[in-house]
Amino acid sequence: MTAFRTLDDIGDVSGKRVLVREDLNVPMDGDRVTDDTRLRAAAPTVAELADKGAKVLVLAHFGRPKGERNPEMSLAKVVKAFSEVLGREVRFIDDCQGADAANAVAAMAPGSIALLENTRFHKGEEKNDPALVEAMAALGDIYVNDAFSAAHRAHASTEGLAHKLPAYAGRSMQAELEALEKALGNPQHPVAAVVGGAKVSTKLDVLKHLVTKVDHLIIGGGMANTFLAARGIDVGKSLCEHDLTGTANEIMDAADKANCTVHLPYDVVVAKEFKANPPTRTVNVHEVEADEMILDVGPAAVEALADALKTCRTLVWNGPLGAFETPPFDTATVSLARTAAALTQDGSLVSVAGGGDTVAALNQAGAGDSFTFVSTAGGAFLEWMEGKELPGVAALVK
Repeated sequence: MTAFRTLDDIGDVSGKRVLVREDLNVPMDGDRVTDDTRLRAAAPTVAELADKGAKVLVLAHFGRPKGERNPEMSLAKVVKAFSEVLGREVRFIDDCQGADAANAVAAMAPGSIALLENTRFHKGEEKNDPALVEAMAALGDIYVNDAFSAAHRAHASTEGLAHKLPAYAGRSMQAELEALEKALGNPQHPVAAVVGGAKVSTKLDVLKHLVTKVDHLIIGGGMANTFLAARGIDVGKSLCEHDLTGTANEIMDAADKANCTVHLPYDVVVAKEFKANPPTRTVNVHEVEADEMILDVGPAAVEALADALKTCRTLVWNGPLGAFETPPFDTATVSLARTAAALTQDGSLVSVAGGGDTVAALNQAGAGDSFTFVSTAGGAFLEWMEGKELPGVAALVK
């Protein structure tokens, strides 16, 4: 495991100004935060530093203001909800750099917390502009990155600051990196990966990387149809990228060479129209009619997948097995997720899942809390599954 500096390495922070990069890009309805998951993820690091007497200066982006000040995307809206989650006062500072911000920071007492204005109000943030990095760094003595979900972007507040100030991983970032190391960095074999979702094209790099890393690759969602078509199966009206069947065959050949077993559904749930609770049939993949579409993995295949998971020690999961937002096509995802959750609770499986759709699907199955680790990161989780170096993480290496 690459060694990262964490809060355990930070030393005495009493009276020090600590810039903490968090992901507070929460969903809002008007001025109300509708899901405070990210605020709760940020709380342990912020509270720990405040308890140790630091002046905690929270940096975050919010929306896509494209380098302009936009009151609709001000982090001032998040202050009340964040202070409720923390159970302590959070003040707001109207910029993340400059003399006014510096004066506001100077007036803070040790142990207090401030949320600084949206880093993306500055054009230099997404460009990782050295002048903005300097100006932000002038507000702090120490930098803590606690935003794994923004770690795949080399921005001023996620990567640039780590080269200007002593840099550490916060508790949420640390938990994420430790979980990912267990899942793919140095996992216990056999390892299974579930990769679902609509399109092969969005996950080509993931699939190519995983066949060299895992023992079982379980392919679900619309992308499974492309693999079935590559095997010469007629998938009817199903969502399918017919132009990628050659690529699908290359991935299966690479899996053969690497002794990775690829699991494709052999029975499927089909319907003639895609809507909630239409008439459905469960059929062998060779029996799909020309006017039918595959919308979920069938029960016999799910049972076989559950048996495969029982032989594994590690599971990485990204994407649903069927069109899970539309009942009854969440059945396979829910069933396999519950199997994985039970195996995790028994202590026989380390299970790590990530990506927006995945989190929603696992929560729908009531299984998310029983996984070893569920990452709320989307793009960063996918890039990590592709085997790419994440700039915000690389900058924290000892």
